[in-house]
Amino acid sequence: MKNPPKTRRTPDSQRSLFGEILDWMLAPLLFVWPISIVLTHYFANNVAAFPYDQALREDVAAISRQLKFVNGKPVINLPGAARAVIRSDEIDSVYFHVLTRNGRVLAGDKEFPLPDQSRLAGVEPGEIHFRDDELNGRELRVAYSYLHDAGMPPGKWVLVEVGETLEKRAQLANKIIASVIIPQFIIIPLAVLLVWFGLTKGLQPLTRLRETIEARQSADLSPISNRRVPEELEPLIGAFNAMLERMKRNVDAQQRFIADAAHQMRTPLAGLKTQAQLALRESNPRQLQNSLRQIATGVDRASRLVNQLLTLARTEAGDQLHQQQDPLDLDQLLREVVGDWVMRAVEDRIDLGFETSGPAIIRGNPFLLRELVNNLIDNALRYTPEGGQVTCRVVGHGDFAILEVEDSGVGISEAQSERVFERFCRVDDAATEGSGLGLAIVREIAGQHRASASLSPNPKGRGAIARVIFPAWHLVHPDIPPEPGGHAEKP
Repeated sequence: MKNPPKTRRTPDSQRSLFGEILDWMLAPLLFVWPISIVLTHYFANNVAAFPYDQALREDVAAISRQLKFVNGKPVINLPGAARAVIRSDEIDSVYFHVLTRNGRVLAGDKEFPLPDQSRLAGVEPGEIHFRDDELNGRELRVAYSYLHDAGMPPGKWVLVEVGETLEKRAQLANKIIASVIIPQFIIIPLAVLLVWFGLTKGLQPLTRLRETIEARQSADLSPISNRRVPEELEPLIGAFNAMLERMKRNVDAQQRFIADAAHQMRTPLAGLKTQAQLALRESNPRQLQNSLRQIATGVDRASRLVNQLLTLARTEAGDQLHQQQDPLDLDQLLREVVGDWVMRAVEDRIDLGFETSGPAIIRGNPFLLRELVNNLIDNALRYTPEGGQVTCRVVGHGDFAILEVEDSGVGISEAQSERVFERFCRVDDAATEGSGLGLAIVREIAGQHRASASLSPNPKGRGAIARVIFPAWHLVHPDIPPEPGGHAEKP
């Protein structure tokens, strides 16, 4: 069996989360490590220098005690034993001298480098200070102090200096650095292993989540349980479950559409086939023309049914193309749609009117709202006999905008007022043809606009009133109450 081909990484592909977190944890560590070494070297040198500086300070103090001023002249008595003690160092070379301000050496090493007089300015007598110098290419650490007699001018002060090479300091500093750095070569790899182990354990919930999703059947759209899930994964699972819910609604809508289409299209298609077979047997031109007319009527009916099924399926599935909602004037939209139905109303000899109380601004999708109004008007015209009336109106009422389509048709009972919004449900005593999908589409679109749709008997005694109540986005004239009966306009 061949191994599956490895997926090639593209420049835009994302690395594993494990590797990403590991990099972000180890990269700062590897960046800080050299800085740690530099800081360790600096502080180790300071720590190593302190005890040896103290020793130099004591040597300067010891020599200073051997210096006396007799009649304003410096006299130093430094026996050989004292000199031997000062120079008694097995590792470093120690130098000292005692000299006047004019450079005359009273005691000590003549090759000892003379100090820079500019650096000695401002030094108080009796205080011990330190400086760095060089002798024969070797670095020196020098401790120095000025001595004077009471009332003696600065020009006759005496300078005492003791210096030593830096070998002991370097050795001690290296030991300190080694004692700090060497354990890091053990600690850092151990830390990397612990981080790797911790990440492996910490990311196990992601692995379990992946395995749970992979183990699911393709038709399983049930929510994923968030029991025993880390807090950080709960928003991800919540978003995933929300997506599954949307997918489930879409799949359910598709299944309903397939079932509805299969059920509803069977009868029209069977009727068309029957009419076509009758037309093939007809020899009378008049009967043949009548059969063809029946076929055309059946095709129109089937076409309307298909269009309504598609509209309902697209609305239920939440087609993204028709989900955007913007502020619009419901009054203006109704006026335009009513104008499209005028010729149909004239043909059916129905008085189609339009009433308004002024602009009513809502948030909505123009395409879906036109479909809603078209279905309401079509439903009213179908159930209104010749000579009847259909009145469309928009009423602004406080925080709501109310759309009404009133007819003087066959009417509806209270018991039927809720059932008619179900699919394929038609008024029992209706003599007109229809699919029973118009009001189902109306309620679905109203729900997407946070509106409520209802159909109730006409209080005038005959017919029905379809009413859709929208939340107003902004009513231009919310304080102006509608006139009783309104003002009817003929579009």
